[in-house]
Amino acid sequence: MTNDEEFRYEEYKRSRPQRKRRGYFFAGFIGAIIGALIIVLLLPRLSQLGVLSMLQGSTSGANFSGITQGVSVDVDTDVTKAVDIAADAVVGITNLQESGFWADASESEAGTGSGVIYRKSGDTAYIVTNNHVVEGASELEVTLADGKKVSAELIGSDIWTDLAVLKVSSKDISKVAEFGNSDALKSGEPVIAIGNPLGLTFSGSVTQGIVSGLDRTIPIDINSDGVADWQSEVIQTDAAINPGNSGGALVNIKGQLIGINSMKISESSVEGIGLAIPINSAVPIIEDLEEYGEVKRPYMGVELESVSDIPGYYQEEALKLPKDLTTGVAIKSVSPKSPAEKAGLKELDVIVELDGKKIKDLIELRKHLYTDKKIGDKLKIKYYREGKEKTAELTLSEDKM
Repeated sequence: MTNDEEFRYEEYKRSRPQRKRRGYFFAGFIGAIIGALIIVLLLPRLSQLGVLSMLQGSTSGANFSGITQGVSVDVDTDVTKAVDIAADAVVGITNLQESGFWADASESEAGTGSGVIYRKSGDTAYIVTNNHVVEGASELEVTLADGKKVSAELIGSDIWTDLAVLKVSSKDISKVAEFGNSDALKSGEPVIAIGNPLGLTFSGSVTQGIVSGLDRTIPIDINSDGVADWQSEVIQTDAAINPGNSGGALVNIKGQLIGINSMKISESSVEGIGLAIPINSAVPIIEDLEEYGEVKRPYMGVELESVSDIPGYYQEEALKLPKDLTTGVAIKSVSPKSPAEKAGLKELDVIVELDGKKIKDLIELRKHLYTDKKIGDKLKIKYYREGKEKTAELTLSEDKM
């Protein structure tokens, strides 16, 4: 290497650290500019998300202006509005029963449920609840939304629809429920259940859900003999319904009463299936209970049994049914002077049609009779006697049950 080359090499080595420092400076400068641009662009979005507030709050809770401000949130939604409208019309109901001789015939609490104040007239207010909530009571006590307890009188109850009507003094009643239209409900529509789950400790509890299903039918065993006697038409919801909610309100988002909470399917493998009686189905029952103390239903005057519950041997030998006929309703007995006797119906006759509609079992017969017919209506019957098809017509009278 020549002297000139050595000189230039030494100069290069002396200048290299300065070049490195300049490179670092320019890289840092450009990075700072890019970072500033990013912050400027994202600042509005960060403000919306509250990030800046969190960053400020993380500095030991200090407020740099020296002013401490409280945060107040006013939550006002369609759900809270609906609850405000309906909640005060929902009450607790305590079933008091005599506890026997050794308790000196004093009343003891047999159970609690819920009810809904639906009408106020003069000095009286009327409450609808479930039949099973008031069943067997010697006294009934109503707990109002403000906690005040008042004595209630049972006007009437109906085991078939599981509904009952009570009356109380209207002195302390300020709110009554507004009926909605359960026929207008849609699957997926939000609903709210209000009641007293697990007793009065949790009175006024509110749960929210949706309409999970409409026109559901649930078999009901009225006399606990293991055979379904009736099919209850209900609304299915996933709003939590627990023991004590029975008789409470199922309301829509407008706060209107669209169902009476009735039951929950409580099998261990089932979750979120609550059932309520549609208010449109309940109204005629409520009106009859309030006016008559019972439900006025049309009456045939027969004792019946589904053919499907009768052994095949007797279907063929006693009823003498054609082999291809395995459904219908057999008459076990006919009441004297009843519409059925007047129409010529007899024991062992098998009813297969009412008003041209096929009847496969006792539940379908009751549904047609109690839902589609009224006292005084004509009823056309197709039946089999001794294997031969016959027809009859009778005029329905008042139910004598």
